Amino acid sequence: MAAVQTFPSVCPLDCPDTCSLSVQVVDGVVAKVRGSRANPLTAGKICRKVAVGLPGLVHGETRLREPQLRRGKKGAGVFEPVSWEVALDTIHTRYSEIIERHGPQAIVPFNYAGPGGLLGGGAMALRFFHRLGASGVLRTPLCAGASSEAYESLFGDVPGIPPEELADSRLIVIWGNNITVSSLHLTPILRRARKRGAKLVVIDPKRTRIAEESDLHLGLVPGSDVVLGYAIAAELDRLGALDRAFIAANAEGAERYLERARGFSLERAGEICGLALDDLRMFAELWSDVRPAATIVGVGPERNRNGAGGIRAAYALPVLTGNFGVRGAGVMAAHSAFFPTRADFTCPELMPEGTRELNILDIPDHILDHELSPPIESVFIFNHNPVAVHPRQHRMREALSREDLFTVGCDIAMTDSMAYADVVLPAATHLEYADVFPSYGHQYLQRAEPVIDPVGESLPNSEIFRRLARRFGFKDDVFTASDAELCDQAIDWSDPRIGLRSASLLGVDDVIDLAPSGTATIFRGLDPDTPSGKAELYSKALEDSCGEGLPSYRPLERSHAFLLVSPASDRRTNSTFGGVAALDEETAVEMNPEDAARHGLESGRRVRLSNQQGEVVLRVVVTPAVRLGTLYVPKGSWLRTSETGQTINALVPGHRTDLGDGACYNDAQVDITPLRD
Repeated sequence: MAAVQTFPSVCPLDCPDTCSLSVQVVDGVVAKVRGSRANPLTAGKICRKVAVGLPGLVHGETRLREPQLRRGKKGAGVFEPVSWEVALDTIHTRYSEIIERHGPQAIVPFNYAGPGGLLGGGAMALRFFHRLGASGVLRTPLCAGASSEAYESLFGDVPGIPPEELADSRLIVIWGNNITVSSLHLTPILRRARKRGAKLVVIDPKRTRIAEESDLHLGLVPGSDVVLGYAIAAELDRLGALDRAFIAANAEGAERYLERARGFSLERAGEICGLALDDLRMFAELWSDVRPAATIVGVGPERNRNGAGGIRAAYALPVLTGNFGVRGAGVMAAHSAFFPTRADFTCPELMPEGTRELNILDIPDHILDHELSPPIESVFIFNHNPVAVHPRQHRMREALSREDLFTVGCDIAMTDSMAYADVVLPAATHLEYADVFPSYGHQYLQRAEPVIDPVGESLPNSEIFRRLARRFGFKDDVFTASDAELCDQAIDWSDPRIGLRSASLLGVDDVIDLAPSGTATIFRGLDPDTPSGKAELYSKALEDSCGEGLPSYRPLERSHAFLLVSPASDRRTNSTFGGVAALDEETAVEMNPEDAARHGLESGRRVRLSNQQGEVVLRVVVTPAVRLGTLYVPKGSWLRTSETGQTINALVPGHRTDLGDGACYNDAQVDITPLRD
């Protein structure tokens, strides 16, 4: 008779919600994944991709079950199974040779978010690379770097309101956040607020599902957010609707900001943003007449050359209208600041003084730069699938194809990036080890224990790097810490909001609310953590460092017929689940009916999207949800889904955001060509 057990767990994927899970295991195999009610925000509901895809991710055909060495051409995915001893010895031998010839900074840890737990996210790995003396990597430019710099320039690292407060808001502005895909559990809170009379505004180039429920949808041109924010600020000034007392007490540089804003009338904003004048007037009137107001800004607005400026302009509106201090007023952001994570957890003190730091977006260019000193001779890819998610996909593949580049890959699946590795190490999924989970979208701290044994010979990231540290002779105590000890080290458990002696005292079917009623947030017990101690609408620090004291608008030089937006998918989390059969569906390109008619296209027609960097072939879905002149293709597809051997990331340019030196995915421009079936 089959042994059926149900265990509590947590979803740590790169998503704000960090859901609590209930996992059914039959004879040691994950059979069913459902939401649990342990996390009061997620309350038993989870997304389809986790419910349908997680069992296949753990046990499917792409799962890595044993260490492997490359035996074919880079990128071909031809490997030979080997023992852990052989794999680790190979890494040690090659790294020792590289360090002897070029020094340890010729080795680069090439990781990003992966699992969001504090152990799985790379704690032991970063300890290892710091001790090794490898190059440092600035990872935020890939995603959320511009958003973070924008927020911190106004408020510092101070948390905004928790999600539950939205139920008490009377105006809710969702700016560049497709919550039905990326923040699913905000939807019932918004609906409760709407029943109480709240007005809902959604700003997004696409009329998303939540936009269908809104009082006002502003389908602006991608990259024009800063113009919209400035124009509404100027109109509020003209209407006499600014909270002058709040501004005088709590804002820095308001007059400079408004002087810049007055250069953008509603009429001019309508032309630049592609919005109707009546809609702009309505948006301004809502800010003027309805309180309390809450603003939620996603990462979508940062993904262009004006990214940080647009986000700063969005956050300026609640400052200028004084929408802080009462329940339901403020910005829903910076929830990571609620968590007492230990700054020394990854042991940054082990990194040698003077170690260089490389922008993660520049790594392909650095790999191919023969003048770089020291050169990059090895990358260690873990918690990341750069071939699928970076801009300029062709450049990434060219770099990873460099024959003398020693590439180590560590993942749960044979991804597009693992196919370029010389050594592949099988990692355990988050259901196979213990971890502690903060969130960047809410305030609930969670913990999980393994629900199954590691599949095949896979190991948790922590154990893989423990073994590597031992193989390299690193005897520091920080490399012998068990997973239980790492969980204890990750969080300041003595924080009075927690009051526990260790992680093990937090039940796996429980959560700790780090922002209970009365918790201080921005302008409600906490002042901005900025040089002035105020919300800095004008930032002298940014002016001095990069000339961006005020947000700037830079028009995009047009070279192709369409803008290409690549938002989150409802079938993948970034590229996770890309190899899961249960979620395999053909990726399509959505376009406006007028654009389709102009090009003689109808739904189902194959088309080529192309620019000077590459081309992809997709089928068209004609929908009025997408604005004119903009195409919509969800991100994260794997190469195997493409008949051209490229995905839409091949079409994304290499220029950077105004702050944070980040990726400009939504500045991609393409032409469209009909094809015959």
